[in-house]
Amino acid sequence: MSTGEPGDARLHEFLADPEHLTSDLPTAVARCAKALDLQHAVVYLVDIQQRHLVPHTDVATPLPVDGSLAGWAYRTQSLRVEEAATGGVTAWFPLLDGAERLGVLAVSQPALTSGSLTRGRALASLLAMMITSKRSFEDSFARCTRTERMRLPSEMLRAFLPPRTIGDGTVVSTAVLEPAYEIGGDAFDHSLTGTTLHVTVLDAMGHDLASGLTSAVSLAACRNARRNGAELPDLVRTVDEALARWLPEKYCTAVIAQLDLATGVLRWCNCGHPAPLLIRDGQLLIDALEREADPPMGLPSQLSPRPRRMHEVALEPGDRVLVYTDGITEARTHEARLMGLERFADYVIRATAGGELAPETLRRLIHSILDARGNRLRDDATLLMFEWRPPAR
Repeated sequence: MSTGEPGDARLHEFLADPEHLTSDLPTAVARCAKALDLQHAVVYLVDIQQRHLVPHTDVATPLPVDGSLAGWAYRTQSLRVEEAATGGVTAWFPLLDGAERLGVLAVSQPALTSGSLTRGRALASLLAMMITSKRSFEDSFARCTRTERMRLPSEMLRAFLPPRTIGDGTVVSTAVLEPAYEIGGDAFDHSLTGTTLHVTVLDAMGHDLASGLTSAVSLAACRNARRNGAELPDLVRTVDEALARWLPEKYCTAVIAQLDLATGVLRWCNCGHPAPLLIRDGQLLIDALEREADPPMGLPSQLSPRPRRMHEVALEPGDRVLVYTDGITEARTHEARLMGLERFADYVIRATAGGELAPETLRRLIHSILDARGNRLRDDATLLMFEWRPPAR
């Protein structure tokens, strides 16, 4: 992070000072900006629904993700620069935790130089790590990113959810879930090891606290089995047994999948859930991942004489796989028609052709559903998409 400029010594002093580990974010931003010889810096965090960039300070005002230069930096994950109203310039740096978009950093300077841009990027990287390390236990981050009151079932489920987006140089996986403050039984999970992407999308029966508890137990059982090294059929069986034992009157549908990052081989189990969709070369491959579904997870599976079946297909570089709940296809469009499979797949295809990043594609898609006439979902709506993009050989 060294820039070879006078601010280096102050930056080293800041990083070596253990007090910065316990500083609140605005204090840390101010101290670090000073150490880097940056005039002024403000962190803007994106809200849960990714509509607003909310400043983590009382001085600035929220900015729209759609319709502002700050939002452009967030949407494209790239630097944007504009003249400041008070003179000088403002540079907008995306705040990224790996592949996860946290918000943007505004850096104001009398003039931008290559050195100040380098230091601004360094500050954005440092603050992203700091935000990620603190947001799990500091309520100020949750309050900053909420625009309305969170319902209890949603509060419980969101405590279990991973970041919206994960990825590395080989794969990216991203998800959206609505209604953000009233979810009842939908949930998703994704994680990476050195060799595999693990993906889970759940839809528990009902739309209440018990539904959220069903999904929470399912996620916990899935993670427990996965972290103990269970293969896919054993992992699904672990979830079945946990639900049958602890919540015998509840069940959930699910798609649980594993992608081999080296070979592109996708393996999945479908437990009473809508079949995933495959998009290749800008086309929806109809029924490419359509298989006869097994019973939902929980007691129904225990009553079935047939063991769980695992399916397998080889992906090609650039393939996108969509896993969703029926709240997506049952949503209404602006014309008051059901979204349907082909309609929402067509949206993803057109966004892909336009070069949109996967997280931005899903953000715009879910907003198009929410902003349709009536502005109400008939059910929880979850969409997870992952893209396999291995390095060219």
